[in-house]
Amino acid sequence: MYENLTVGTSVSRTFTVDSERTIDFMGEDCRVYATPSLVRDIENTCRDMIVERIPEGQDSVGTVVSIAHIAPTLLGMDVTVTVTVTEIDGPKVVLEVAAKDPLDQICKGRHERFIVDVNKTKQRLRQKAAKLRAS
Repeated sequence: MYENLTVGTSVSRTFTVDSERTIDFMGEDCRVYATPSLVRDIENTCRDMIVERIPEGQDSVGTVVSIAHIAPTLLGMDVTVTVTVTEIDGPKVVLEVAAKDPLDQICKGRHERFIVDVNKTKQRLRQKAAKLRAS
């Protein structure tokens, strides 16, 4: 279905943990990579990899994220996120995800995305917005 997107396709992307990606609720000395930021970086890595390999006019949306955030990463450290396609079932793409900093593996898990037609998605969202306005 997608010639350039196959099981085994893998990419890695490196991010620097800046202040915006860290928790702040335990004070400045405890700023570490926040789990929601890790999830965002995983989702963006997966989406970018998929979009580069599917026809124009299609995109992908995340539907399932299941990760274990198993080690802290300090402010200023680099993190490498690696995503690998493990299954393609029609529009559903399942990916194994992992992340590491220079000292530790910090994350492992899986992420599911669905490939969607952008115009059809816009139409569905407009219909939902119209229903909301009518209620």
